Amino acid sequence: MAVVLYRQRGRYSRPFVHSGMMLLIVIGITLGPVLIEENFPGLTESSWQQAEATAVISATKGEIETSTLESIKPRSEIIEYTVKSGDTVSTIAEKFGVSIDTIRWENNLETIKSIKVGSVLRILPVTGISHKVQHGETIYSIARKYQVDAQVVVNWPYNSFANDETFALAVGQELVVPEGIMPKATPSEPRRYYAEVPAAGTITGTGQFVWPASGRITQYFVWYHPGIDIANNSAPNALAADSGTVIVAGWPAPWAYGNRVLIDHGNGFSTLYAHLSAIYVSPGQNVSRGQSIGKIGSTGRSTGIHLHFEIRNGGVAVNPLSYLK
Repeated sequence: MAVVLYRQRGRYSRPFVHSGMMLLIVIGITLGPVLIEENFPGLTESSWQQAEATAVISATKGEIETSTLESIKPRSEIIEYTVKSGDTVSTIAEKFGVSIDTIRWENNLETIKSIKVGSVLRILPVTGISHKVQHGETIYSIARKYQVDAQVVVNWPYNSFANDETFALAVGQELVVPEGIMPKATPSEPRRYYAEVPAAGTITGTGQFVWPASGRITQYFVWYHPGIDIANNSAPNALAADSGTVIVAGWPAPWAYGNRVLIDHGNGFSTLYAHLSAIYVSPGQNVSRGQSIGKIGSTGRSTGIHLHFEIRNGGVAVNPLSYLK
């Protein structure tokens, strides 16, 4: 057969291969169901139908529980809300997790009673003020206008900049200024108290932590800012809040932290000190509570000299003020 197939430069080989493939296909189609039934006697069409029906019945009986997971990603955009019967400014503010003043200032309401059914209100994603950038304005002038630190505006993750290093703005773009206060306005709710932080080492919290620096708290712990910012233009040293082992010292990713030190305290807690201008320790070094580990600065995504300080429990950021008080 091989000699025949090789004749005339393999003239008969191609028809032979094609015929053989067609024969195999016919055999497979013809004998396949028989072989399957012989090897899997319980696998019949009725078996498939029965299995499907059983699954549906068990679901209706509650044996299979289902649930819908809702996204917990915070809202980033300004939305519009139509006032309904029974709504008040305070109930709307509570519904969207913002302050009464945020709704009042954003919608130019003279009083909190200046709404009616059918009115459309602009609702910010966070307590504060929205601002449309005008010619000549900078992140610093806008922050001063609304009585906040420029870093607060930069830390809002949905504010964009024409240049992420200089925080340049584009004329006409809209910024959200968290915690901003309308100029010449009297807030209806008391503003958070920006206390002077005592010198490190003078106060010990419930978690055996001391203040890592002296200065003014310019931003607190919120969902998009997992720590506190302590500003001090004199750039003092940053101190270890508790004894432990240095595991990071330098400027690795993410770049936004700049120069940072991360200390593992060996009890599930760790602390982070970011935006340092100088670092005095190295990875693997043991440090004691109150020891100088670096110098406060403005490296990374920073608008001024301050220390970004985090306390993490099991790798999860917690509110430092719960441990430093």
